[in-house]
Amino acid sequence: MNPSAHIPAEPAVLTPIPALSDNYIWMVQKNGRALVVDPGEPGPVEALLRDGPILEAILITHHHGDHVGGVRALQQRTGARVYGPRHENIPVCDVPLAEGDTVDLPGMGLRFQVLDVPGHTAGHIAYAGLLDPGRPAVFCGDTLFAAGCGRLFEGTPAQMLASLDKLAGLPPDTLVCCAHEYTASNIRWALAVEPGNAALRQRAQDVARLRADDLPTVPSTLGLELATNPFLRTGRADVREAAARHAQASLDTPQAVFASLREWKNDFR
Repeated sequence: MNPSAHIPAEPAVLTPIPALSDNYIWMVQKNGRALVVDPGEPGPVEALLRDGPILEAILITHHHGDHVGGVRALQQRTGARVYGPRHENIPVCDVPLAEGDTVDLPGMGLRFQVLDVPGHTAGHIAYAGLLDPGRPAVFCGDTLFAAGCGRLFEGTPAQMLASLDKLAGLPPDTLVCCAHEYTASNIRWALAVEPGNAALRQRAQDVARLRADDLPTVPSTLGLELATNPFLRTGRADVREAAARHAQASLDTPQAVFASLREWKNDFR
């Protein structure tokens, strides 16, 4: 009989590591090993690795400097394997990925499905999987934010809306691990779109309390985003009407509604 057969699996520890001005580098620790997602700088990760887990993998969602700035240094210092988008140029990429690929980390007991989510950048990807049984998570970079979404630097409204719809199809208890602390400002805008949304007003209070204590507002859950994020609610009549009022035009398609919302958010102060 295997004496370790009845030892429960070590639960994953999920940590948003503050970096740069408003970034989060995500770390998952399990079984004495770790992965990080989008290390924009190496120092905050290295501080947690001292006398800690072995860095096994670095997952990259897209090519922007605040997501890849620490990749080369961390890879050189730890030997971690770097996974990244097949269709983007990043400083180091041992394993190029696109939709349909998987990231298997047997030493950590983790597997992630790769999703193509273009819009913010042309080749942006996300990683969806179970941190533990019954604990789904998605590392979505700058595609989906808490109460917001990324700017369209390289993609079209139709591409971004399709990407958000793809993420919206994940289980509602999925942890949404985005890469920036934008929640408070996103909620101020979301309240301008949906002032009557009771769940959104409650979220605003919750976020204000967290930020008053300098605590992260993420991860959120997909269910919370579906209830409070206008970019995931373009099919609702009140969101469509608000977007049309802002655009001062009739909006006949979900893509047009999304485009109006994105332009509104771009200009919101």
